[in-house]
Amino acid sequence: MATPRVCVLRAPGTNCDPETAHAFELCGAQAERVHLLRVLENPGLLADFQVLCIPGGFSYGDDIGAGVIFSSHLRGQLADAIGEFLTADKLCLGICNGFQVLLKSGILPGGAEGLATHEEAGRDATLTWNDNGQYTSLWVRLATLNPNNVFLRGIDDFEVPIAHAEGRLVVKDPAILETWKANGQIAVCYRPVDGDVSSDPQQWLTTEIGYPDNPNGAFANIAGLSDPTGRVLGLMPHPERFIHATQHPEWTRRKLRGEGAGLKLFRNAVEYFG
Repeated sequence: MATPRVCVLRAPGTNCDPETAHAFELCGAQAERVHLLRVLENPGLLADFQVLCIPGGFSYGDDIGAGVIFSSHLRGQLADAIGEFLTADKLCLGICNGFQVLLKSGILPGGAEGLATHEEAGRDATLTWNDNGQYTSLWVRLATLNPNNVFLRGIDDFEVPIAHAEGRLVVKDPAILETWKANGQIAVCYRPVDGDVSSDPQQWLTTEIGYPDNPNGAFANIAGLSDPTGRVLGLMPHPERFIHATQHPEWTRRKLRGEGAGLKLFRNAVEYFG
């Protein structure tokens, strides 16, 4: 298997880069934590990597909104380099703050085309304050809506933790849901923790789910989006925080052993280049 190189792109305030890099390395990748300033000085650095990951944290302190400053660099000075990366046969992952960055830069849900045409961050959709107005940290259950996304292959249903204050997906026009469904751009959605595993996951887009199953009040219970190619994924929950079974709060009660469910996303990315 080829050893893909992963750029874990961090900025001032990012704080989940070590564990994110570790998750990729456990799956056989060569992960490097790269400061945004290095890439701004030399955008050509991105060409050396096969995977770009923007991890969680609070880039630039979320001072003027979560991911706003970081995203301005991607669609500004780095637009050409990021556009070339996205049009190549490469992968891009945004987790929590990283999802906020990808969405507000236009990379999600439109991919390279969205980056090129995104005149204003959050034009069709954005991530804003949770319904409860508070930073919220708990475990959620997700259903996969786009199994063709590279990161989600072979994953139907999984549990992961969330930890955010601005994770509620809102849209300008609810009709966008049909476009996203047609293009396979809805990646994962929140579902009841105690719901029937065999049920059709599409139902959770139209079923009203309250707190804590939908922890932030997201539109259509959406927790993550994909680009049309299936090579870009952004999600609010943290898969890098469930790479070992013992990280689950009920691991002893459920007698969990081995890997955590989140590790599969990183392994899928590495195996894509195998």
